[in-house]
Formats: sequence, structure tokens, C-alpha cells
Amino acid sequence: REEIFGPVLCILPYEDVEDAIAMANDTVYGLAGYVQGPPEDAYKVANRIRAGQINVNGAPPDFAAPFGGYGQSGNGREWGEMGFEEFLETKAVIGYKAA
Repeated sequence: REEIFGPVLCILPYEDVEDAIAMANDTVYGLAGYVQGPPEDAYKVANRIRAGQINVNGAPPDFAAPFGGYGQSGNGREWGEMGFEEFLETKAVIGYKAA
């Protein structure tokens, strides 16, 4: 039940795809994950896992995609356009009339 960092491969037995998804989502963390299988099925599973990034079938990193976790994993986003936004401050000025 702790978040693991590093190149670690955990293999756990599961009954069916629903059980595997439930196990993957049974955590307060959610930085990244990996799904292997027939592409159509793998993408369906990847979309149901609560993590900031899921790699499918050995896909290499995409540095244009935002990277960061869900829940208690990660703090904001790195990489891509969202990564730049972490270094910006946004201000709304209210009260001007439309031009």
C-alpha cells in the first residue's frame, strides 16, 4: 500500500479484467501504470485506470504529454503545455466593459 518509485514490475494474479482494474484503482496513489494486450482492449482498460499516465504495449515516453499523478501521487503536471502552466500565475481582472 505504499507508492513505489523506480523501474519496478509488479505481477499480481487476477480473475478477470474487471478484477485487474479494481486492483489497479484500489490505492490513494496514481502516478503511472502500464497495460499490455490487444490494442483495442488495452486502450479500454487504460482509460479506466485512475493514474496520471498509462503506457500501452511498450509505447515510449511522449514528452509533449503532461506527466503527473492522481490522488496523493504527484503535485501538478510536468512536460507538455501543462508543465509550462505550472510556472505561470493566472490573474482574472473583473470589471472592464467589453470592447
